[in-house]
Amino acid sequence: MVDAQARAAGNRHATAVTIGTHLFAHPWPVQILKVYVDGAGGHEIAGLALSGVKFKRPLTRAAFVDDVTEVIATAFGAARLEEVDLWCEVPLDVGKGVVVSGDYAKPAQRTVFTVTVLRGETPPSYRTRIVAGRGVYWDRTWQAQALHR
Repeated sequence: MVDAQARAAGNRHATAVTIGTHLFAHPWPVQILKVYVDGAGGHEIAGLALSGVKFKRPLTRAAFVDDVTEVIATAFGAARLEEVDLWCEVPLDVGKGVVVSGDYAKPAQRTVFTVTVLRGETPPSYRTRIVAGRGVYWDRTWQAQALHR
């Protein structure tokens, strides 16, 4: 699948493509920007970067949490991962001509949501944890502006 190849990164590229193939088979309302998988020996950890803007349909906080829960469960179902780190980012207005890569780079995006889930934690338990705000980061301004009540 083209999207899976184009959006895969990390030192376990083939695993990232496998996860991406599973993820991109489903039309998520939140765009999946990148699927990273890094590993050493038999250990593999995935990173999933989502866009926090331009959802394909309006999302409530509950719908966002449901989608995040399912995205993580799909990644675990696609590969023998130890952990999935998921974050949602929004672009920053850095201005024309500002350096956004290299040693003098200015950040070009801001993280507005993060969660880490270990294999063995069930989707209902990490969904409950996300809803309760335990072990997650929510940017409250983004949440209020981007997610409908």
